[in-house]
Amino acid sequence: MTSQGQAHQTVFAQIVADQLGIEPQAVLVTAGDSQAFNWGVGTFASRAATVAGSAVHLAAVKVREKVQALAAELFEASAEDIELAAGKVFVRGAPQRSLTLGQMAIKANPLRYTYGDNARTLAAMNLAAARPGPALPPERDAPGLEADGFYSPPHGSFASGVHGAIIEVDLPTGMVSFVKYVAVHDCGRLINPMVVEGQVHGGVAQGIGGAFFERLVYDDTAQLLSSTFMDYLIPTAAEIPDITVEHIETPSPLNPLGMKGVGEAGVIPVAALFASALDDALSPWHIRIREMPLHPCRLHEILQQARGVPNN
Repeated sequence: MTSQGQAHQTVFAQIVADQLGIEPQAVLVTAGDSQAFNWGVGTFASRAATVAGSAVHLAAVKVREKVQALAAELFEASAEDIELAAGKVFVRGAPQRSLTLGQMAIKANPLRYTYGDNARTLAAMNLAAARPGPALPPERDAPGLEADGFYSPPHGSFASGVHGAIIEVDLPTGMVSFVKYVAVHDCGRLINPMVVEGQVHGGVAQGIGGAFFERLVYDDTAQLLSSTFMDYLIPTAAEIPDITVEHIETPSPLNPLGMKGVGEAGVIPVAALFASALDDALSPWHIRIREMPLHPCRLHEILQQARGVPNN
């Protein structure tokens, strides 16, 4: 599952870091590697964080549990009392006696290290020496601090929200400007609010472009006439308004992290909102908007027809 600008590397790293008590910068995310994972269906339908993120979370939980089980033996404590924070593992209430996750990974390798090594490490920390024998008993979990995670959602999850806008229409030219734009949405748990904010802003910008500016134009011989940005009317920062975004978090019960997806939250409502706003703005002239998408030339034609002006 490769990223198309949704910040997969950032979000997945945060999910792992949250479980292992480390900084997200310490997590290396590899995506789209068919040698590591030989099947997948790609990124679409707001499923990256919901599906792949849940799988990452489940794998990270397994690694955390392995660390806690091993640390419980080393520190002679209960696994429930083992904490992971700031890249270290320690017994709750005693952070001064700790091992790093790197040291824990070494201890989890029974082929190269024994409890003799553990005893020397623990003795250096003034901890009780461990009994001799293999670092990981063969009847326990597989060696090493690694795990696989797989997640298939039982049902699809759906985000919800509402968009509102104030627009102005220039009657002589048919150009439309956005005075204000507000989006309120609920995509479940927010892993990274800045990423979500960016996706909503980008989605609204794309929606405005698709609703009113962008179109493919062909001549009578089916030759594309809008194949460059000189001819293709893509909206710029001058056409996109300041966007106010309000977040509501209602966790979904359908996945471990309570996410609903946010990829389409910005773009989907825009066309319907734009048509409704035009309907309201042009109601004094008894103009109804019954088609989407529009473009300035087409809106100009509609305005001219309503005013009884023939099109040239």
